Amino acid sequence: MNITNQGYAFIGAGLAMIAILGVGIGQGWSAAKSVEAVARNPEVVSKIRSQYILSAAVTETGALYCFIIAILLVFVAR
Repeated sequence: MNITNQGYAFIGAGLAMIAILGVGIGQGWSAAKSVEAVARNPEVVSKIRSQYILSAAVTETGALYCFIIAILLVFVAR
């Protein structure tokens, strides 16, 4: 079986999209822990919210990089 360069590009794009699953799991875990923290100590909700938004933004950056790599592999590597 002979796989062309386009086949390798599709395999790489699929692997990049699988990496996004880890990002989703990480964001869900982070959201769950921030809700737990607010439930334990409601007075510090503003600090917890700002830290959660920052951590979600940093985590989402990895997902965007994976998505951009997948798009480039599918449409540019032909």
